[in-house]
Amino acid sequence: MSWLFGYKSQVPPQGGDGAPEPPGPSPSSAGAGQMAGDANLTKAERKAMEAYRFDSSALERAAEAARTLERSKHAREALELSKLQETTRQQEYLAKVKEYEAHIETSKVEQKRVDHEERRKTLAEETKQQQQRAQYQDQLARKRYEEQLAQQQRVQEENLRKQEESVAKQEAMRRKTIEHEMELREKNKMKLLEAELRAKAKVDRENRDLTLEQIRLKAEENRITVMEGIKTAGSVLGQGATALLTDWNKVVTTVGGLSLLALGVYTAKGATGVTARYVEARIGKPSLVNETSRFSLLEALKHPIETVKRLKHKPTDALQGVVLQPKLEERLRDIAIATKNTKNNQGLYRNILMHGPPGTGKTMFAKRLATHSGMDYAIMTGGDVGPMGRDAVTAIHKVFDWANTSRRGLLLFIDEADAFLRKRSSEQISEDMRSALNAFLYRTGEQNPRFMLVLASNTPEQFDYAINDRLDEMVEFTLPGLEERERLVRLYFDKFVLQPAAEGKKRFKVEQWDYGAVCSKMAKMCEGMSGREISKLGVSWQAACYASEEGVLTEQMVLDRCEAAARQHRQKMAWLSEQEKLDHKSITGGKGFLTQ
Repeated sequence: MSWLFGYKSQVPPQGGDGAPEPPGPSPSSAGAGQMAGDANLTKAERKAMEAYRFDSSALERAAEAARTLERSKHAREALELSKLQETTRQQEYLAKVKEYEAHIETSKVEQKRVDHEERRKTLAEETKQQQQRAQYQDQLARKRYEEQLAQQQRVQEENLRKQEESVAKQEAMRRKTIEHEMELREKNKMKLLEAELRAKAKVDRENRDLTLEQIRLKAEENRITVMEGIKTAGSVLGQGATALLTDWNKVVTTVGGLSLLALGVYTAKGATGVTARYVEARIGKPSLVNETSRFSLLEALKHPIETVKRLKHKPTDALQGVVLQPKLEERLRDIAIATKNTKNNQGLYRNILMHGPPGTGKTMFAKRLATHSGMDYAIMTGGDVGPMGRDAVTAIHKVFDWANTSRRGLLLFIDEADAFLRKRSSEQISEDMRSALNAFLYRTGEQNPRFMLVLASNTPEQFDYAINDRLDEMVEFTLPGLEERERLVRLYFDKFVLQPAAEGKKRFKVEQWDYGAVCSKMAKMCEGMSGREISKLGVSWQAACYASEEGVLTEQMVLDRCEAAARQHRQKMAWLSEQEKLDHKSITGGKGFLTQ
């Protein structure tokens, strides 16, 4: 059983006839020859060859074992055991073969993955190089274009300079020519005048005696005429005075007539003044008031239809159709309710300041507040006070006198109030403006049950301290946020686009697209714009439709108009100076605003 333990018996195996077997090539020599042949193969090829190589040593061991078993009494058991061992060995070899094959497949997959990764990196690097090359070429093209523009600009500037020099030279030559002509004309006039004077002097010298005689005769006639007139007037007056003084009835009649004449003149003058003030207070309106809802006979005669509509108009909610931030809406609603109840209970009105960027709805809310409260409103502008000069004080007193005569109560709205209510301590204002400010302070020193004062300004920090002391409520109207802008855009899109298209009375049609998504997109594009600017955007949509050939409004036309409006808004903001940006510090803040 030496073959089981891997060593050979010392006794050489005998053949069937007892003779030794002929020597053959040993496994070691065969293996050495084969390894010498495999030395030129790669590592992977050697592994593959080893997996499929035939092992001849197994047959030799089997033959040797068979010879040994023939002489053993346990030959059958040993044969079975050797078969099992050989089967196990063959299975191990098959397992190794499969393992080698799996390793080879894994190596192939890994090699493909590496190749793919290398190709991907190569493509990425090529793409990067192409992008860099394209960027560099684009930079070169832009640089060349900029150089061409600069060269063209220099050429244009040079041509413009030459044209200006040529025009200047021509203008100088024309001016010299005109001056020369005027000088010649003046010399000719002087020569002509000198000749006329010389001729006239000669004639006067020749006719001197005749002229003196004519003057003497005229003076004598004039003296005689004056003396005759004096004698006649004295005679008449003397006779009248004698007759008046000798007759007492005539004296009484004369004195009474003169007294009645003086009384009539004085009475007519006073009555005229009273009538003028009554007409101005009851029938007309002061010159400073630009717009009012108060009924007047002159306005009714000029605009009868609007007057009838205004009389039939019923009070509505002050915030109807208004888009606001919730906190600001709540505050304005409280002001509207308090004002209405103050009017109904005949209480004292409170003075309000509304400040914020232009186009946020301050004037509109003032009108609706007056209508909601059942009051009349009057709108004046602070910029109209300065040009009036000395008459500004009288005009301000007339406005407040007129406001005190309102039976329904008057909401006096002063737009751009900072134009004449500026600080007296830190700003240089004229004496007329200072007097107007003092008159305004005098008429607003106490709360009034007749009128309510509402001031509006974009720069409230410029108000005089005394004006701030008279304010009871301050409300800031700021620019809309994203949510409010979207509601505004939808509102104006329905008002200026969808409703006219649905009526069908005008040359106005709209293509089908997702209106809601487009309005949301435009709301983001309109950042920083006020409610007034967005309303103008709605009018521009109509203009775009009217300008088209077929009268059809497309999605691209709407977006183009919105982009143009946003670009114009940014340009306006860029034009603001540093001082204006400081004055309009609230131009980028907040969300509350108004709209129709």
